[in-house]
Amino acid sequence: MRLSEKTKLALDKKFQKVLRTPASFDFFVAIHDFIEYIELNAVLANGLSKRIKINRDLSIPAKYAYLKQIYQGLEDVSFPSDQDLGHERYMTVRDLHRIRNKEVSESISFWKKRESVRKFAVEVYERLHLHLSGSEK
Repeated sequence: MRLSEKTKLALDKKFQKVLRTPASFDFFVAIHDFIEYIELNAVLANGLSKRIKINRDLSIPAKYAYLKQIYQGLEDVSFPSDQDLGHERYMTVRDLHRIRNKEVSESISFWKKRESVRKFAVEVYERLHLHLSGSEK
């Protein structure tokens, strides 16, 4: 299944927003929007599959899972629930709340790893770009 130029341009736009957004809560929102776009498009999501050898070699599934953790955390922040989220999701929500309230500190896990998160987004985008161009092995 091939992607339309419109879909590729929209992905590029989401990715450019990730690159341009300075370190702030808005940066994590940009990550959320980027991951949401990938998740809503099966061709894009399949391009990050752990079944593709180069993805495994580059640890793309683990990096994408970390980005998805931010995505899920923002979903949890936006739509609070009475359900037990589990420790990891709860900690993600707590960290994102603190970042949103401008309580930025190197003791906040996601804030401390913000440049790694940006790097992961770049690597995921590059893999998608190669996948879509058909130049992967």
